[in-house]
Parts: sequence; C-alpha cells; structure tokens
Amino acid sequence: MKHILIIDDDDQLRKSFHKLLVEEGYRVAAAASGEEGVEMVATDAPDVVVLDMRLPGMSGLAAFQAIHSIEPKLPVIMMTAYATTESAIEATKMGAFDYILKPFEIPDMLAVIRQAEEAGRFMRSPVDMGGAAIQGSGEVIVGRSRPMQEVYKAIGRVADSEATVLIRGESGTGKELVARAIYQHSQRASRPFMVINCVAIPENLLESELFGYEKGAFTGAAHRRLGKIEQAHGGTVFLDEIGDMPFSIQAKILRLLQERSIERLGGRDTIPVDVRIIAATNRDLEQALGEGRFREDLYYRLKVVTIPLPPLRERGDDIPRLADFFLTRFAAERGQDNPGITEDALRALQAHPWPGNIRELANTLQKILIFNRGGPIQLDDVTQALDDGPGAGNTGAAMDDEVLRTWIRHFMGSAAGTDLFETCMDRFASLLISEVLNFTAGNRSRAARLLGLSRPTLHAKIEKYRLKFETSVREEDTE
Repeated sequence: MKHILIIDDDDQLRKSFHKLLVEEGYRVAAAASGEEGVEMVATDAPDVVVLDMRLPGMSGLAAFQAIHSIEPKLPVIMMTAYATTESAIEATKMGAFDYILKPFEIPDMLAVIRQAEEAGRFMRSPVDMGGAAIQGSGEVIVGRSRPMQEVYKAIGRVADSEATVLIRGESGTGKELVARAIYQHSQRASRPFMVINCVAIPENLLESELFGYEKGAFTGAAHRRLGKIEQAHGGTVFLDEIGDMPFSIQAKILRLLQERSIERLGGRDTIPVDVRIIAATNRDLEQALGEGRFREDLYYRLKVVTIPLPPLRERGDDIPRLADFFLTRFAAERGQDNPGITEDALRALQAHPWPGNIRELANTLQKILIFNRGGPIQLDDVTQALDDGPGAGNTGAAMDDEVLRTWIRHFMGSAAGTDLFETCMDRFASLLISEVLNFTAGNRSRAARLLGLSRPTLHAKIEKYRLKFETSVREEDTE
C-alpha cells in the first residue's frame, strides 16, 4: 500500500485529504508543520509528499530543502495559492516533482499524485541486469543469452556518459527497463527521472506538457506552468514512443538537443535546461523518414548511441529463466509456491513466435497459473493458453486495459475545461484508423470493411484527422 504524507497547517484540508486518499487505497500520514513533516520523512519514509508552501515556523520551501536532503528521490508535490506561484516554481526548479494551485480540482490532484508515485518508483526501484536477483525487491531484466549480453555491455558503456541514447525494439521487449537501468547507473541517478509517453498524451496537450507555458498563452492559462523537461533539470528525460511524436513538436526536441534550451508556450525567453535525453521507439524510423513523418536531423541527433533490443523469438535460450521468473512472481502474488514447468511445456514456449514478446509471455504464464489445478505446468496447459481455449483471446487484455486506464487518468488530470469524451474518442479513432490503414497497406476498401465503416465515412475521418499514409495496394476491390 502506497504511503502519502500530507504537510499542511489547515486541519480541515488534512482531514479531507485523509478521507479522499484512504478511499483511493493509500496509507496516509499528516503533519501540521514543516518541522513535524521533515521528522516523519526521516522516521517513516513515504512514497509521495504533498507539501503546502505556507506553513507556521519552517516555511514550505525550507521544509522541501530539508526533505530533499534526506531523500533526494522522494517526489514532493507543492501546494500553493496564486500569490506564491513563483516560489513553487522555484521549488520545482530545485527538484520538487510538481505544484498544484489552491483551490484545486480533486481529479487534478489525484492525477499528479499517481504520476509522482510512478516517478518515485522508477527512480528508487533498482533494475537488476541478468536476472541474478530474481527474488529481489526491485525489477529485473531477465536473460543471459548472447543477444542480452550485448545489451548489458551497451548499458554499461553508455550509462556513465552524457550521450543521447535511442533504444529500439518491438513492443514488449523491455525498453523502459533498459532506460531506467541507464539512468540508475548514470551520474544523474540522484536527480529526477521523468517519463513522457509520446502516445499516451493527446497531441494538443503534449507540447505544453513537455515545455510548459506562460500566463495567457492560451485560453485557461491563468498562470505560468513549468513543463516536464524543465522540471527534470539536472536529471534524465525518457521520451517513450518517440517515433509517434507529432512532427510539429520534433523541431523543439531537436532544439533542446542542439542548444540545451527551450521556450515555454506563449513565451519569448530562451530557458537553458540541463537534461539527458533517452528515447525509445518500436517504429521503423527509416520508413518514417521516407514518408516525411520524422525529421532527418532529429533522427541523427537521437541515434548518438543506439541500443537494439532483441525480440523474444531471437533469445529462446532465455525463455526457461523468464518462465521461472514470472511463475515465481505470479505464484507469490497468489500466496502460492512456483509449481514448476515440464520440459515439454518449456519446448512449446520456446517454439512460439511471441509477437508480443516478454509482455505476451508474462500474460500467458499468468493466465496458465490462474487455471492451473496444482502440479507442474504441462504441455496441454501451454497449448490451451496459446490456442483458442478458455480466455486465450484475452492474452494481454489486462495489460492493455491498464495502459488505457493510465492514459485516461493522465488525460483527466491535464484536460480541465476540455470536451473529455469527444477528445478521447477522436484521439483513439485517429490511432485506430491509422493502424488499420498501415495493416492494409493503404487499401481503403479493406480498411473500411475491417473497421465496419462505409468508404465515404472512412474518407471523411481520414480528412478530419489529417492522416497520411502510403498506398501500396491497388484499390480495385469494391464493397
């Protein structure tokens, strides 16, 4: 159960926070002063601190500095009224995770707390390489095959440098874990690690999330806001799924890499920032270059060091160890012992192509364990899970649902005042149609049939979402 510490001298606010967060499943502690809060951090380290700027005695800024000296990787969310916004911005530049203005909307606060909780886990949870610490408390990159040995060597060589790193690999190969391993072995390991998913954040919000904005930059911009890149000053920014970053924003990332500076939306001042960029993608960037969807100059700036992650089908020797790892983890979550797995069942796992890679393997083993009636996992258990047996079509569904829920929660916390339903639906529809068109090689008739749309409706949506794709199949088929 995640532990949240609230530091505020307002009794009613502390009580309201306690009720709200307990209902959300958190363990909550509260302090009425900065001195008391700092002592509680030292004796019972929380996962996230929510700290008011105006406190009796020790100020919020002084309390933050004291907390930061005790645990530099502890995410601290500042609360402030309009009059002290600049102080909160200053605290953020010094390492505070974010700030929320009073009075605040509950969904906004909950969204920031969830983001802070995740960031804290990323920064503090160690990533073991090689799988030697399977029973450890951190997270593990499991595998000792020759392709994975090359990955470990690359991490070791690049971690201590300041080089920009591009991690490439299919979905589910563990790109985020590799990025975290680089961060944790770098000279910036005591500084922030900010994860930005370029797909999860809607295009119309991504630029302000990355670079921040000035007061009056757009309707609803009632105060200055720092972006995630500026908040990570001195640390590392992980740009996940950068191959899907909108073309219009790529130029600003290029400027960041070239000049180490940014401009907030609506601002004219050039703001120097000291961040290391790690990026990842499962896209074919070379194809995107040819189609004009990715900037060539950014491509070469990103690939100073490239770490390719092998798909699971190319590292079959690691599957027995991965199976043991996941069975041990999932069995422990159910209060059971690892039931083991037969050699025939392992050979079946090794023969499967695993288009979803490690994520698909993990989901498959979790499902097998749920239906296991005791004893070692058998060949029939694996065959049923991989075929169309009970629940087989749901492989990865829980993971996919959680990805969508994370995106929705993030969007709710960032989209105040927007038409939430329509914007979400448009974003999802745009991605769905784009993927189907890629699947059909641009054949609109086939795409319309797969989507269950008429061709005129599909044409209208392509125009609405300004989708670009290359047609390589003749459109002579009819509906």
